Amino acid sequence: MEPTINIFEQGQMLLIDKPMDWTSFDVVRKLRGQVKTKKIGHAGTLDPLATGLLILCTGKYTKRINEYMAQEKEYTGTVTFGASTPTYDLESEPQPQKDPSFVTHELLAETIMRQFTGEIWQVPPAHSAIKVGGQRVYELARKGKEVKLEPRRVVIKAFEITSWQLPVLGFRVVCTTGTYIRSLANDLGAVLGCGGYLSSLRRTRIGEYRVDDALTMETAREYIQAKLAGGEGSPGLA
Repeated sequence: MEPTINIFEQGQMLLIDKPMDWTSFDVVRKLRGQVKTKKIGHAGTLDPLATGLLILCTGKYTKRINEYMAQEKEYTGTVTFGASTPTYDLESEPQPQKDPSFVTHELLAETIMRQFTGEIWQVPPAHSAIKVGGQRVYELARKGKEVKLEPRRVVIKAFEITSWQLPVLGFRVVCTTGTYIRSLANDLGAVLGCGGYLSSLRRTRIGEYRVDDALTMETAREYIQAKLAGGEGSPGLA
């Protein structure tokens, strides 16, 4: 009798809709035991408060992680004006800045077009997973240590206003890899002069892969079990 082949050890790619309050590593850790292989990783971190598309690679497909990470990203979300936070999102307490009642749809559109579309230089958040001297900068930031991060070139291919109801901007952004949407929110608030922070975020696409085709954590378990048993399962895996 021939031994059963674990297709996840051979190499597979899973599309997962990451839930709120889960880290990207939480998802990897949860699914590692289910796919029955230690070789599993994700192609691009999502912050705990963000939801949306997370690509997981198993087995031999882990060699393709950098390929997926390099692809174009699409996000939707909201920016709240009139306050800022140390983390640029709701992982820290908003600190009131200037009343944003002067911000109009026209002012937003003009500012976005002039300063936040196309090639821009962006400084990553101090509370990010970038390593400096072998340490994550968010670990240094939590210890009260200041770290100077150099600006990085990113390309914002589209920055659309999907809704505007003072003080909350709804947006859709298409960008190159390495773009921090938190920094985009903070920098937009700073340029307007009233402060701003990322109040919600959802990754909707990585390259050709869309969150609409992704599995939830609940359906992922059923799908993985079906594939290990030799069945077809449900959509969400290539």
